[in-house]
Amino acid sequence: MAAESAAFTPLTLPVLPLDDEVVLPGMVVPLDLSDAEVRAAVEAAQAAARSEPGKPRVLLVPRIDGTHAATGVLGTVEQVGRLADGDPGALIRGRGRVRIGAGTTGPGAALWVEGTRVDETVPEPLPGQVAELVKEYKALATAWLRKRGAWQVVDRVQAIDDVSALADNSGYSPFLTTEQKVELLETTDPVARLKLATQQLRDHLAEQDVAETIAKDVQEGVDKQQREFLLRRQLEAVRKELREINGEQDGEESDDYRARVEAADLPEKVREAALKEVDKLERSSDQSPEGSWIRTWLDTVLEMPWSERTEDAYDIQGAQAVLDAEHAGLEDVKERITEYLAVRKRRGDRGLGVVGGRRGGAVLALVGPPGVGKTSLGESVAHAMGRKFVRVALGGVRDEAEIRGHRRTYVGALPGRIVRAIKEAGSMNPVVLLDEIDKVGSDFRGDPAAALLEVLDPAQNHTFRDHYLEVELDLSDVVFLATANVLEAIPEALLDRMELVRLDGYTEDEKVVIARDHLLPRQLERAGLDADEVTVDEGALRKLAGEYTREAGVRTLERSIARLLRKVAAQHELGERELPFTVTEGDLRALIGRPHHVPESAQDPAERRTAVPGVATGLAVTGAGGDVLYVEASLADPETGAAGLTLTGQLGDVMKESAQIALSFLRSHGAELELPVGDLKDRGAHIHFPAGAVPKDGPSAGVTMTTALASLLSGRLVRTDVAMTGEVSLTGRVLPIGGVKQKLLAAHRAGVTTVIIPKRNEPDLDDVPAEVLDKLDVHAVTDVRQVLELALAPATNGARPEVPVAA
Repeated sequence: MAAESAAFTPLTLPVLPLDDEVVLPGMVVPLDLSDAEVRAAVEAAQAAARSEPGKPRVLLVPRIDGTHAATGVLGTVEQVGRLADGDPGALIRGRGRVRIGAGTTGPGAALWVEGTRVDETVPEPLPGQVAELVKEYKALATAWLRKRGAWQVVDRVQAIDDVSALADNSGYSPFLTTEQKVELLETTDPVARLKLATQQLRDHLAEQDVAETIAKDVQEGVDKQQREFLLRRQLEAVRKELREINGEQDGEESDDYRARVEAADLPEKVREAALKEVDKLERSSDQSPEGSWIRTWLDTVLEMPWSERTEDAYDIQGAQAVLDAEHAGLEDVKERITEYLAVRKRRGDRGLGVVGGRRGGAVLALVGPPGVGKTSLGESVAHAMGRKFVRVALGGVRDEAEIRGHRRTYVGALPGRIVRAIKEAGSMNPVVLLDEIDKVGSDFRGDPAAALLEVLDPAQNHTFRDHYLEVELDLSDVVFLATANVLEAIPEALLDRMELVRLDGYTEDEKVVIARDHLLPRQLERAGLDADEVTVDEGALRKLAGEYTREAGVRTLERSIARLLRKVAAQHELGERELPFTVTEGDLRALIGRPHHVPESAQDPAERRTAVPGVATGLAVTGAGGDVLYVEASLADPETGAAGLTLTGQLGDVMKESAQIALSFLRSHGAELELPVGDLKDRGAHIHFPAGAVPKDGPSAGVTMTTALASLLSGRLVRTDVAMTGEVSLTGRVLPIGGVKQKLLAAHRAGVTTVIIPKRNEPDLDDVPAEVLDKLDVHAVTDVRQVLELALAPATNGARPEVPVAA
């Protein structure tokens, strides 16, 4: 106890200054005695020790930029001798902190000062927080030492239990700066000092982790580049050896683009552009991204069939036979293809294959409702001409680059669909089907329909430029077939460049032929049945076409046949039906249910729509072909209804104007027609078009609305077997409309026998199939009065029935 109390008495010690170094208690450090101040301090301590018991003592004081710290470390000179390099040195051990006081005198040339020992004791046992701090410091120090491989030091650190000694142990850390060590020296509270040492060690480990991660990433990147460079060099050497081994026998050198370009049969301008790109490729490095873009472009150019053309089959009769065998009806388009082949044959015979740089291609627009065979017709045309066939789907395309291609400045650039179609076909004169051209849209990426103007213009497409290729491509020998459902959806400028061929749908007789010759054999094969196992007679096919389906095309008819055959196959597998089996008209209801489209004429007279006054039958054209349209009219109660006209059924502006014209005509000519026009002044009229969810527009329902209102006012019923179409004027003239063929086909499908059309549409009857005209009584009229005479049934007993009142 006496020694401990004496240790905290004032001390007089020689100063041993340490320039930019710090020694903490517990550290053992060698010092070079070549330095005069160090040697003077050690010699002074040795001189003082001769008169006092114990080892010589010095005061180790850090000196930074010539300024001494306020706290030093009491050190004992353990040994004096030679260092490893042979210079004189002393081994000094730090014992404890000393707070430096005033200077004093002593033996030797050293600076002597007075100082007081600092109390660094920590009460036992350690508080819980301090114990956790000791545990954390030891864990951090162990992690750092293990990274450096200092396993022996780990055990020594783990054996230290004193808080002050543990904190001072960080003085050995090489990563601490002199300022940080001075801060540790001047922190006299052991717990605060341990916290400071723990924070310094934690920060260093975090910095070390970040540095290791960065170094690892950098090393991996360098290793990858070195590996890629080495592998590319090895690959080049292997390819060189293979070329030397193969010699002249290796005709296709995958990397020698110059030889491939010179060997390819390219047009002159294309060859020049390709050789320029080869020059760029040879100048670029292997690591340059531009090299891969140039290779992709060269591959695309070399894969294009610049000089490949198929010879047209000029057997005109054989081509016509192919078209007739694969498609029933569609005479217009068959005649157009036959004409095209005949002209091509004569041009070839007279040496006129190329005139003004242009060849004799064709651009046809096949417009018609769904299911009439527009898409499949393209393949038949290619078959008949002996050409390659490729289909380009344009439905929903909104990007102009889909047609013209992307510019090569973009990553992942590709040629447009037209160039890809030519490359896929493998010839410069294929039949290209541009499917659903009316479904092309436009947005901020451009208008694809505008990009098609150059493709489909016979005067321009011999110099078509794709943005990706940037060389001229001759499309003048390509036969383009564009399909569409709605003619109005095709831009006018684009439509002007195409020859229009309308496919207005099939008659019932044509549907029966198509079902018998094409649809039934295909569906028998898909159902796993043979032609001798299941037979469908013509009456069943006719009923399927007439009452189970009502469409311009034959898609729904084919689905009905498929359903019928599946039912027969399932019944046979269940043991309910024996094969062979013939499906007759009477078997249809039991197999696939009731008919869905019973003609109005087949209904009970009391249940027909026209069984009450004010209902007339009109004809319309939709995107799915022709259709029958009913118009209903009623008058409001004079006491509750307001005068005027109410229209319902999602009508467009043109149709609303037609209704106003019909009402105005009857008001002004009602007396002449013997109609009670006073009802129209006092009571509001309401005209409704059923199927209210379907938008409707156009002027062709004018005569139908006039007839419905006249029927309502006169009380005379409209004949069930009569349908009509035509625009009406304020003077009662019936003006021409469009879609006569489609409308008459729809009337024929609906069981109508009498049709009223405008007189000026009479020439359009030439387009209607003869078998349809034979079953229809068509009246061409010029005035709405003729319409009323034909459509309205005679009044019963000369009396006018009560006019229906709207609810």
